[in-house]
Order: sequence, then structure tokens, then C-alpha cells
Amino acid sequence: MAIFIDDSSKVIVQGMTGSEGRKHTQRMLASGTNIVGGVNPKKAGESVEFDGGVSVPVFGTVAEAMEKTGADVSVIFVPAAFTKSAVIEAVDAKMPLIVVITEGIPVKDTAEFFSYAKEAGTSRIIGPNCPGLISPGKSNAGIIPADITGPGRIGLVSKSGTLTYQMMYELSDIGFSSAVGIGGDPIIGTTHIDALEAFQNDPETDAIVMIGEIGGDAEERAAEYIKAHVTKPVVGYVAGFTAPEGKTMGHAGAIVSGSSGTAQAKKEALEAAGVKVGKTPSETAELMREVMRSL
Repeated sequence: MAIFIDDSSKVIVQGMTGSEGRKHTQRMLASGTNIVGGVNPKKAGESVEFDGGVSVPVFGTVAEAMEKTGADVSVIFVPAAFTKSAVIEAVDAKMPLIVVITEGIPVKDTAEFFSYAKEAGTSRIIGPNCPGLISPGKSNAGIIPADITGPGRIGLVSKSGTLTYQMMYELSDIGFSSAVGIGGDPIIGTTHIDALEAFQNDPETDAIVMIGEIGGDAEERAAEYIKAHVTKPVVGYVAGFTAPEGKTMGHAGAIVSGSSGTAQAKKEALEAAGVKVGKTPSETAELMREVMRSL
């Protein structure tokens, strides 16, 4: 079992023929992901050759790729200027899971394609500006390195790509059911709460690591959700304890206003919900080790 993707997932890549798309398609294939096609209207009917003698067909549209292959996941690597139309095309084709890796998308575009998807009600979006998600040993949709951890019973949801990788590495001897990088933009599709709900309902996830960062109130809302709905142990980390007050950090979502959005405020909200919060990623990993030993 896993959340959102597993070994039955059939993945297409919008933007597979570009340099980033091609590079990461190769990495996804190497990690065992079932890549069934790419989408590029200008190269429809061609195939792209990958290491290991793998030939992946290119389709003109997402709808055609789904019809020909039964694809149920699309990973988007198209440039920021074209991402909105790529997502809308995938939504129109009723693609169940759309993973938007692209960064630098105008917030207006994200707001528009997210509202469009919400109204359609047929697609889950992960991202944008995210590393994607992985169910180790089963499927890897995005840019998460597949060789830093193996399958296990910890679930991970994170705003930060690099902290996703670090936490997976720190707990690699225990392993993960799924790790989901939701992205740090002001508007994202799948939230901490969505992932927490999925992990709570996944019989093969025993405990959850949640990584947030300063800015906004997503972590405070997640804390309320955990208090009301999550019975599995949750360990948390909030990036930005050492950030200067009022300073905007690297992620567009990490904007602090007043006392809300600070690392301390988020830590207190999470601890009030029964979440153990580490001050560093390594301390957080150690807290999770203690949890796993006690189960």
C-alpha cells in the first residue's frame, strides 16, 4: 500500500522531450516507475530512447496518451510560461493525478489552474514548484532521488524538496511508505492536510513526519486537523527557526506577518496537537526513531 502512487501507476511526462524532462524521465525509469508515454504536439508519433533499451512513445495530447496507454499520472516539466495550459489540458483529459514540478509559475496562473481543477473535480494536483512524490520500490513521479531510502512504514509530507531528501536519508534504515513534496508556493494543490488524511487511512503507514516552514498558516491548520482526525503518531519540523524576523525566505510562500507564520508559533501549535517537534532535521529524525521503537 502507498498513497497517491503505487506499482500499478502508469505515468506520462508532459515535456519529456525537453532536457529536464528527458533527464528526469531517465531517473524515474531507473527507479522502476512505469513510464508509458510523453506528450509533445510537435513530436507526436516519435519515440524517445532511454538507457536500458527503453523506448517511450510521444503523443500529441494528454487525452490521446491516456486513451492509448491507460495512464493515470502526469508529471509536468514544461516551462513556466506554458504550465497553466499543460495543467488545464491534463484536467480536461480527466487525469487523476497531476504532478507539477515546474518552478517560477506566476501565482495568478497557479490560482487559475487550481480553481479550474477544483471545479472539474476529477484531478488531484501536487505542486507546483515541488519535487513530486515517491513510494519507494513501487513508483517515483518527479525528481526525488530514488536511491536514498527503501520501502518502510513511515509517511512523509514536506514543503521543502531538500529537506524531503534529508529526512529520507536520515531514516533510510527504517524506510518510507510514501514521501510527498507538496511545494512551497503561496498556492499549492495537495496540502499537508490532504497528505495527513491519506497517511491516516493507509494501513501500511505507522507514523508520519511533517515538514513545514515559516510563513502562512498551513502548519497551524494542519495542527488543528491532526488534533481532530489523526490517531497515528506525528513528528514535525519547521524550517526557519533562525530566520530574521520579517525576512522573506527563499520559498515564495515563506512570508511572515506578525506572530503568525513564525517557526515558534507553528511549533507551539503542533505541540499543542500532540506532535513532537524537532529543532533540527536530525533531531526530528531521532524523535521518529523513538516513535518507531515504541510501536
